[in-house]
Amino acid sequence: MPTTRISTPAHRILQEMARHTGKSMQEVLDAAIEAYRRQRFLQETSEAFGELRADPKAWKAEQDERHLWDATLTDGQKKH
Repeated sequence: MPTTRISTPAHRILQEMARHTGKSMQEVLDAAIEAYRRQRFLQETSEAFGELRADPKAWKAEQDERHLWDATLTDGQKKH
């Protein structure tokens, strides 16, 4: 199993969190890394979306494409 050094303060916090949650330090660290990965994904997605909206031509193309896809949402469904 690989090892990674962390600072003493981070190690103390990790120990405290593990003790508080009843989970192992590895489980707490795994969860923290996954949460950070998801946070980064959402932040990068938001930034890319902001850049898209800042470009009127690209934003119009996006909206036009969405409109085309919206028409497919009810394909094959019976109307009630």
